[in-house]
Amino acid sequence: MKKHNGSRRAFGAALSAAALLGLAPLAMAQDFPLRSKPIRIVVGFTAGGGTDAQARIVAQKLGEVLGTSVIVDNRPGASTMLAANEVSRALPDGYTLLYAPSSTMAQNPHTFAQVPYDPFKDFTAISMGGRGPLVLSVSTTVPANNVKELVAYVKANPGKVSYASFGAGTSSHIYGEAFVKKTGVDAVHIPYKGGSDAAKDLIGGRVQYMFDSASSAVITSASGKVKILAIASNARISALPDVPTFAEQGITGLDLPSWLGFYGPAHMPAPVVAKLNAALTQVLAMPQVREFYRTGGYEAGATTPEEFAGITRSTYDRWGAMVQQVGLAKQ
Repeated sequence: MKKHNGSRRAFGAALSAAALLGLAPLAMAQDFPLRSKPIRIVVGFTAGGGTDAQARIVAQKLGEVLGTSVIVDNRPGASTMLAANEVSRALPDGYTLLYAPSSTMAQNPHTFAQVPYDPFKDFTAISMGGRGPLVLSVSTTVPANNVKELVAYVKANPGKVSYASFGAGTSSHIYGEAFVKKTGVDAVHIPYKGGSDAAKDLIGGRVQYMFDSASSAVITSASGKVKILAIASNARISALPDVPTFAEQGITGLDLPSWLGFYGPAHMPAPVVAKLNAALTQVLAMPQVREFYRTGGYEAGATTPEEFAGITRSTYDRWGAMVQQVGLAKQ
């Protein structure tokens, strides 16, 4: 009888422990976020760039909505993989987030041999942040005012025209190679360690063209030494309403999705994800935030976590097909 009672007590204790574990995520969500513990948004770029600027305005407004401190932590390097890897290893408590471009999850696994994370197993999708295509920017030293004229110029100077990219295996490189294959031009790829260095040489005329982020291109074109010839999207964007898409100029297939979004480590409690998603939805709908994104060539907009996970997967699949079509070897 005593042994039987002891078994009952052990079973009851196990049930109680299980119940407490089941209530843990709910309790965490009720307490989240603690005012004494700041939320950190990790960005895989240096301070001062377009992605960093977006993260900072969101961080400011997110802190106001959640009533706590939200800071931006810049961890540049390895095509955003350093930042992503750090977040993938963080505690899944909602205090460490990643603000990353689509390339981090959808392109890097297809173009780099050593990727220290799995885009689907190691992260929790929280929300889209904004959509913004790449654009084709050309130095004013090139006598071309549209894509057709650029193709004609490059074909007239085989092997003498160079195009810049953010780095080997990045989205700007993939687009550059796709453009070469689709148009039959002979251009030399010059990889840089980031978009800002590439843009500087484009302004200086040391490279002739590049596929740049819309946010960066808007800034470089203001120098008067860079022209934007085409939008790599299925529609024009409000920040550059007079710039036509590639499809409008007779070249199809250069309209892959490009966006930025928020992730956390894998296994985040659903109530915490829901609270962060609701706050981000509120922030990204603010007129000030939407206008900030728009002037940088992006459209701010949140999604549900489920929608964003689906977008990540479909973008991953489309970029994989593009990399295979281009025949780009892993770096």
